[in-house]
Amino acid sequence: MGKIVSNFFTSLDGVVEAPDQWHFPYFDDEMGAVIGAGMQAAGAFLMGRTLYEEWSQYWPTSEDAETAEFFNNIPKFVVSNTLEKAGWNNTTIISGDIAVGVREAKEQTEGDIQMSGSATTVRWLLANGLLDELRLLVHPILVGHGQRLFEDTTPRPLTLVKSETLGSGVLNLAYTAQTA
Repeated sequence: MGKIVSNFFTSLDGVVEAPDQWHFPYFDDEMGAVIGAGMQAAGAFLMGRTLYEEWSQYWPTSEDAETAEFFNNIPKFVVSNTLEKAGWNNTTIISGDIAVGVREAKEQTEGDIQMSGSATTVRWLLANGLLDELRLLVHPILVGHGQRLFEDTTPRPLTLVKSETLGSGVLNLAYTAQTA
């Protein structure tokens, strides 16, 4: 049975929006190894509709062959009650009773069900006891504006299971959540 693992680049002030505008000065081989290890453990990928729409347009024609091959071929689940059709290879829409659909995806997946982004979906999964692990790469920068991962959320205790400081000053943190 798979577990849902959410991954975020986040600033010190909690911003997760538009990491392309502040993340790359911190990206190096060490961070690449962290990201690569997560990709190797992935048996599937889970995302919300907005990220699906962005990535389904980008990855099929990307010139980044290795990463494109990963995203184009891995089984993908999209959480959405508004997306009617998924044309991207190997994609299943989870709609209707989302909680039941997510549990079924976990049951049929060997390895981690990775997530990258989809803050709204992650907040919903956490609130409904369906997120197993939250991994944060906390960048030593104050962005000052943009969507934060946790906005208007109910307090929820998490357990720190891993912490390390990368050479760039980025904190690599992993937390587990109590699941349903």
